[in-house]
Amino acid sequence: MTAAPSDFDFDDFSQALGASYASLSPQQRVIAQYVLDHPDDVALGTAATVAEAAGVQPSALVRFANAMGYSGFSELQRVFRQRLLEQAGTYRERIGAMKAAARNGHGPQPLVSSLVEFGVADLRQLERLASDAALQDAARLLCAAERVHVLAQRRAFPVAAYLAYALGQLELRVQLHDGVGGMLDDSLRHVGRGEVLLVTSFRNYSPEVVEAAATARARGAQVVAVTDVSLSPLRPVADICLEIGAPGPSPVRSLVAPMCLAQALVVSAGQCLVEPKHKPRRRRAE
Repeated sequence: MTAAPSDFDFDDFSQALGASYASLSPQQRVIAQYVLDHPDDVALGTAATVAEAAGVQPSALVRFANAMGYSGFSELQRVFRQRLLEQAGTYRERIGAMKAAARNGHGPQPLVSSLVEFGVADLRQLERLASDAALQDAARLLCAAERVHVLAQRRAFPVAAYLAYALGQLELRVQLHDGVGGMLDDSLRHVGRGEVLLVTSFRNYSPEVVEAAATARARGAQVVAVTDVSLSPLRPVADICLEIGAPGPSPVRSLVAPMCLAQALVVSAGQCLVEPKHKPRRRRAE
């Protein structure tokens, strides 16, 4: 990998890491996952403490930094420290708001305020990462498909349910796969050429979703993935990957950003359908 630009910020680093992930050694992939999952610890720790937490030797951190184009761990760490400094104002404002609410006797208001702040931070991250071009490309795939299959499990399922409902309202042929009764493999068996599998999964990723995406693509279907970071296992098997970014410090994993991205995808599909050159595909009687 070529030397990393001196003006790389954390988002630039994350994108570069995703692009070079396949060329990293297994140990370096472990480090890559750790530094993305614990950016604050990387910013505040030493090479020894970060290496111990990641389960590697300090020298492995240096080799990882070199592989990413940095002269050493200290130069790489500056990216993480700058990220922390840029967020310092947001942290102070959040703490100040929570203290003020507590002093005013608003009961649960501090908790609600903090969750709202976390959601806003997630949306700002999505705003930085979102690509209109990728959204439009994904929308065109959905609109041109013989059928759109939608799949998610666990906490990502509400996103899939919304996508299936909203795309169906656009009169696309949509099928939501929920795996009820252990029938997921059977319901996905005939996904293939001319169709699109729209999957959603976040860390910790659902193995059945990742496997379904890989299988569908091998059968000739196109795959659109809504996921979190560039190291998501969905990225290598997706034709188009839409990312929301790494989770913030919220005590619960918010669905604010994924739902916003899902809505953007539906609106983009609607805009595609009303283009003069596009003839909407009507649903046939089942």
